[in-house]
Amino acid sequence: MTFVVTEACIKCKYTDCVEVCPVDAFREGPNFLVIDPDACIDCAVCVPECPVEAILDEGDVPGNMRHYVKLNAELAVKWPSIVAKKDPLPDAESWSDVKDKFALLERE
Repeated sequence: MTFVVTEACIKCKYTDCVEVCPVDAFREGPNFLVIDPDACIDCAVCVPECPVEAILDEGDVPGNMRHYVKLNAELAVKWPSIVAKKDPLPDAESWSDVKDKFALLERE
């Protein structure tokens, strides 16, 4: 099992989680973060750091979000590593409670 970044991160991209990751498993896209499943050691230290509760244990990802497991693995090999905390996206706070944001995910 690994940890997975889910929909709540889209258009927010808080990076508090990145700062505590002992193995630098996070990858950064334009408006979303993912966790590299091959790098993640399942330590869970990132989970409480996410202010929008976007990080879930793979086994706890709800059925309607299972595609995020595959998405994290797919994008982790394309996106660069992020190892230091950055400012969230400028309007992150206004997006933190928005649901159904998958169509807003920027892959490039």
